[in-house]
Amino acid sequence: MAMKTGYRALVDEAMAEIRTYTVQQAQAKLTDPNVQLVDLRDVRELEREGIIPGAFHAPRGMIEFWVDPDSPYYKPVFGEAKEFIFFCAGGLRSALTTKTVQDMGLESVAHIDGGFAAWKAAGAPTAEKESGNRAPQVKQR
Repeated sequence: MAMKTGYRALVDEAMAEIRTYTVQQAQAKLTDPNVQLVDLRDVRELEREGIIPGAFHAPRGMIEFWVDPDSPYYKPVFGEAKEFIFFCAGGLRSALTTKTVQDMGLESVAHIDGGFAAWKAAGAPTAEKESGNRAPQVKQR
């Protein structure tokens, strides 16, 4: 079955309309209190691959509900006056998400080119996902 519009076309369309940061650009914003990184990956990906310390976890399947103040699932973090930088494993889901929330009216949004895979490959800081009361273990090259 041929798709009317495939995922690649959707991603390409999104990329033409959104802000994209390199890992280095995103990493330079880590200490900025007006920036919030948002991890869209599934919880199993976080457990398997690790996290970016300080990133807010918002599963891709819930993002439209979590950013909309009229939704019963709204998360107040998305009402803060911050720049939101989304990322996923490889940059495809985050491109689509960034376009979606931008279309919904969330201002000052971007995504990380190459996602968490590129982040790890660049040696940027990661940590293990917390389980229970254990503090995250930060890894840096």
